[in-house]
This record gives sequence, C-alpha cells and structure tokens, in this order.
Amino acid sequence: MIDFKFYLAVFWRRFPYFFVLLCLGAAVGLAVALTQQPIYVAEARLVVESEQIPDDLAASTVRTDASEQLQIIRQRIMARDNLLEMANRLRVYQGAGAPDRPMTPDDRVQDMRDRIRIITTGGSTVRGRATAIVVTVSFEAPEPQMAAAVTNEVVTLILQENVEMRTTVSGQTLEFFSQETERLEQELSQMSARILEFQEANLEALPDSLEFRRSQQAAEQERMLELEREKSQLRDRRDRLVELFEQTGEISLVGVAARTAEEAELQELQDELTRASAVLSDDNPRIGVLRAQIAALERIVSEQQAVGSPVGVNEEGTPLTPFELQLADLDGQIGFIDEQKAVIDENLERLAESIAATPGNALTLGTLERNFDNLRAQYDRAVRNRAAAEVGDTIEALSKGQRISVIEQANAPTSPTRPNRRRIVAMGIAAGLGMGFGLIGLLEVLNTAVRRPVDIVNGLQITPIMTMPYIRTRGEIWRKRLIILTVVLMVLVGLPAAIWYIDTYIRPLQPILEEVLQRVGLG
Repeated sequence: MIDFKFYLAVFWRRFPYFFVLLCLGAAVGLAVALTQQPIYVAEARLVVESEQIPDDLAASTVRTDASEQLQIIRQRIMARDNLLEMANRLRVYQGAGAPDRPMTPDDRVQDMRDRIRIITTGGSTVRGRATAIVVTVSFEAPEPQMAAAVTNEVVTLILQENVEMRTTVSGQTLEFFSQETERLEQELSQMSARILEFQEANLEALPDSLEFRRSQQAAEQERMLELEREKSQLRDRRDRLVELFEQTGEISLVGVAARTAEEAELQELQDELTRASAVLSDDNPRIGVLRAQIAALERIVSEQQAVGSPVGVNEEGTPLTPFELQLADLDGQIGFIDEQKAVIDENLERLAESIAATPGNALTLGTLERNFDNLRAQYDRAVRNRAAAEVGDTIEALSKGQRISVIEQANAPTSPTRPNRRRIVAMGIAAGLGMGFGLIGLLEVLNTAVRRPVDIVNGLQITPIMTMPYIRTRGEIWRKRLIILTVVLMVLVGLPAAIWYIDTYIRPLQPILEEVLQRVGLG
C-alpha cells in the first residue's frame, strides 16, 4: 500500500524547494508578461464586386481573373521599394532598434512583410453559385494609431493598384487596336494605289474587257475578209475593164467622169456605215472609225469643190479619157482598201497582244485583289475590336467594370491583441509547479537513505524495538529558513528587477523571446 502520510511529510519537508521553483516560474512569467511590448492589430475588409454592366450589352477588355489580380496587387505592394517608402513616410520605425544594432533596410522590409497580412477568402463555387471574394487587410504595431494608419495605407494602395492595373490594360488594348487600325488603313491605301496603277498600266488588257476585245477582234477579222472580197472584186473589174479596152478600144462610162476618187470613196464609206449601223451599236469603235473617216473625206471633197480644181484633167493638163477615169477610180478604191487593211492589221495585232497578256494580268490582278480583300477583312475586324476597346476603356475609366470596394475601414483598436499577459503568467506558474514537483520526485528517486522503520526492516531484515527521527537545533532551523527566505526574495524581486534592467538599459528582450519561441515552434 502507498504510504500517503509519508509522501505528504516528504513533500512538506522539501516544500521550500518546491516553493522556490514555483516562485521562479511565476516571476519569470510575470517578468515576461510585463516586459513584452503590447501589439495592436488593425483590420480592414474589402470585397471584389462584379461588373456593373452586363457583358452582353458592353464588355470590359480586362479579362484578368480576380484572384490572379489580387495576387499581382499583393506582390506589387510587398515590393521592397514600396515597403521602404511606406515605412519612411508613415515613420513606422522611428526610434526602432537598439543603439548598438540599428535596423537595416533588409530588416525593415522583412519586418513589414511579416506584420502586413493580406488574406483572400471566397471566390469558390458552392452548389453552383459563386461566393464573393473578400479581402482582409491587417497590420501589427505597438501603437493603435500606427496600426490603423498603415492598414488604411495598404487598403489605399490596393485600390490604386487595382484602378491603375485595369485602366492601364484597357488603355493598352485601345492603343494597340488604334495603331493596328491605322497600319491596316495605310496598307489598304497602298494596295488600292497599286491596283489602280496596275489597271491604268494595263488598261487595254484587263480581264473585264476580254469579251469585248474578242468581239472586236472578230469584227475586225470579218471586216478584213470583207475588204479582201471588195478588193478582189475591184481587181476583177479593173482587169475586165483593161481587157475590154484592149479588145474593143471602147468602154461604157456611166456617171463616172462626174465624180472624183474622193467622192467615190466617200460614197463607199457611207454605204459601209449604213450597213454597220444596222448590226453594231452607236458606241461600237468600228462605227466611230467610219464616222471619223467620212468626216475627213467630206472636208477634202468640200475643199475640192470650193477651189474648183479640175476633176478630169491629168498631170499634163489634158482631159482624162473615160478609160483613164475608170482606172483611176478603181485604183483609188483599191488603195483605200489597202489603207483600211493596214489599219485593221494594226488593230488586230494590238488586240492579239492585249488578249495574250490578259491571263497574266488576270492572275496578277486577282492576287492584288485577294490581298486587298484580306487586308479589308483585317481592317474591318480591327475597327470592330477598336470599338469594343473604346467601350471597355470607357467602362474602366468610369469604374463600371470589376472593382474592389471597401466594406470596413481600419480603426484604431482600443485594446492590444497580444501579449495575453494572464496566459503568460499562468504558463509561468504552471512551469514552476512542474519544475517543483519534478525536482521533488527526482530527489526522492535519487535518495537511498533509511528514513522509515520499514526501510530498516527491508534493508537489514531486522525489526527494531523503536525509532527516533533526527531532531534539528533551533539554529539549524533558523539558518534554513533564512536561506529559503533569501532565495525567495532573490527570485521574486531580484530576477524581475534584473530582467527589467536588461530590457530597459541593455537590450530589448522581446525580439529575443520571439526568436526563441519561433525556433521552438511556438511563435
């Protein structure tokens, strides 16, 4: 059986050690609780709102996801230059750091990153419905006003970065499509000029007039055959006239001497114009050529009639015989036909060259037109995109797109968030209790001395008649009490005073304590 009275007596005998350790734990906990600097945490809340205008009516050109956008904004705010500028402007570290070890810029940046909290929640889909994205911004500071000021500054930076990012993206989109539209417009103008230049350089060999030129070629060939027949008939008449004159010495002249060769030719062209007008339209080039020739011959005949030049007189001044008149008339008609054939040959050669060049011109022109159509399609698409970019830029300029708004501004907290001084003191007392009970148990385990009659019986295997405990003198008792009182006073007074003196005049203990707690995993 366990002898509770014996162990209780042992506890009371060793109670001074227990009490000293208990006071030591309580003193350390109290000193830590009193030396730790109070930390205030100010908090602000923001929410990401959806577009104010439906996408089917007018869509913004900024397609960045809200979560991705918040991550980008957080990285920009946490940049080294921004944090240092914010810390200097708000005087976050005014008078911070020990005199022998001032805070370096790297320490300040790391400390600002540790003290600023930007936490994003929401944005997921629950039962088919998307939850709102809420952003919580907080900052830790030893002063409540400083905590609220830095938190609100971070909120302001988030709003500014959001507006700047979205307006920059929409502005860059609009600028890109504006430049693209101008570039395509210039290329369209250049391509139009190239097409016009090519058409002007190959005006008579374009594919759209190919059928007309082929019909004109067929008409010229038909006219050539007709002239050949007329020439053949005239040669036959001339040969028969010569043969008749050589055989008989006489010819019949009916209404020939009264006309000159120009008048006969004019009559022939008028007859030809009458026949052509019945078949061809007035816009046909052949009709125009005949009318021009008739007009020229009419001027010649008019001049001959005006000056009264002799009609039937040869170069020697003697009148022409009827035979000579008819030969001259036939020779004039044959010469005129030869001139007409020469003109038709030139026309046919020109038409053949233009018809032969038409396929190549059609291929080149088709390539130019296809390039023009492609550029036109790109230009139309760029114009539509530019219009959409203008609408999107207007939406972002008016803050009608996705935006971040403040739900709750950060206010100066009225009470510190940490340290929890009661908890620290309680932990110190608990540590003292643990060390006290642990020390008593350890001493009891290591003590092998005989302290009870049962120890004599068990150790020596004898039964004593009686036992007497050790009796201390009064001097030993007071000496022991004085030692215990001195130790207690040192623990309760000297240790907190030493901790306070070190923390105040030598080096702050809070950073050391925080580093120790962080290394052991309790930070």
